[in-house]
Amino acid sequence: MPERRARPARPPKKHSWRRQPPAGAPAAAEPVPATADDGKSAPGDVPAGNGRAGSIVQSALYRDGRHIASPGSLAETFRQLRETPEGMAWIGLQRPSESELLSLAGEFDLHELAVEDALEAHQRPKLERYGETLFVVLRAARYLDAPEEVDFGELHVFVGRDFVITVRHGAAPDLSAVRRRMEEDPDLLALGPEAVLYAILDAVVDGYAPVVAGVQNDIDEIETEVFRGDPEVSRRIYELSREMVEFQRATRPLVGMLHALMAGFAKYGTDEELQRYLRDVADHVTHISERVDGFRQALTDILTVNATLVTQQQNAEMRALAEAGFEQNEEIKKISSWAAILFAPTLVGTIYGMNFEAMPELRWAFGYPFAILLMAGVCVSLYFIFKRRHWL
Repeated sequence: MPERRARPARPPKKHSWRRQPPAGAPAAAEPVPATADDGKSAPGDVPAGNGRAGSIVQSALYRDGRHIASPGSLAETFRQLRETPEGMAWIGLQRPSESELLSLAGEFDLHELAVEDALEAHQRPKLERYGETLFVVLRAARYLDAPEEVDFGELHVFVGRDFVITVRHGAAPDLSAVRRRMEEDPDLLALGPEAVLYAILDAVVDGYAPVVAGVQNDIDEIETEVFRGDPEVSRRIYELSREMVEFQRATRPLVGMLHALMAGFAKYGTDEELQRYLRDVADHVTHISERVDGFRQALTDILTVNATLVTQQQNAEMRALAEAGFEQNEEIKKISSWAAILFAPTLVGTIYGMNFEAMPELRWAFGYPFAILLMAGVCVSLYFIFKRRHWL
């Protein structure tokens, strides 16, 4: 990691996120307008919005809840923030490069472990405090109607006393909407980085509502398919169950994270209005988490019911096959019995039909009646034997 530059002395603060002006502080200077990159190679000199494709989404400075500048590069953002008492920088990045994050780490004294997590992504939701900087990892979600599946994104948020840095991995959430909402409410934005964190948490949690509605609709459809006997429903249940596992991993840790934030209200002097907002977000998260737990249990029950119905269907098919086999076997018995009965006179007739002169009974007067009686006796005997054995 590059050597961290010493930050200019900051005035005392009310709590770890909001700066308070020192007694007798001079009036704030007029905001410096955003300028284009001058081409000089300075640390953090990455153009906002036109650097590496899709990296720096937006960089803005705020004072007293109002947007005062949109610097054209990270270096310009750093400079204007130093020159703006009571200022707050809000920098949004999407899949940033290592050099960009290291530049931010050097300017805002970000912990190397948090920077490493933000670079690698694939983190579980968590809340970590490194000195005066709060590092939050969130898992956002959105429901895709066409493929009927849940798409998850990852958001890393660094919150300091005069800055908010968001690092987004994925399409969700839409932070531009969060920024517009905050800029439309200067009183809320004036509460500082803490308020921005609330707005981001609120946006992530609100983004879960359409997902819950979409999953509920999927479960209703799956229930219909299960009782209709759709052979592809097992695969759909399995895929949705996997998504619910991911959804649980995204929502369940949020409950503990928000309670940890609420536990620090008194210690960090959080504004009372923000306390109410964060409690409201915590209630929503608890509700969403309970719904997700219910979805997973419902899918488990549906999978059990489907397995039972499939087993019953298989048993019915096997029973039908057994009955068909039994009926076929009975027919074979009847055919075999009549074949044996008809074979007996054929055998006798074949023997007496051989053209040999030395055969006995050929000149016997009772030879013909004897052969007829012999054939009849054998047929009748076989008939009663098969009848007794229920073959006929």
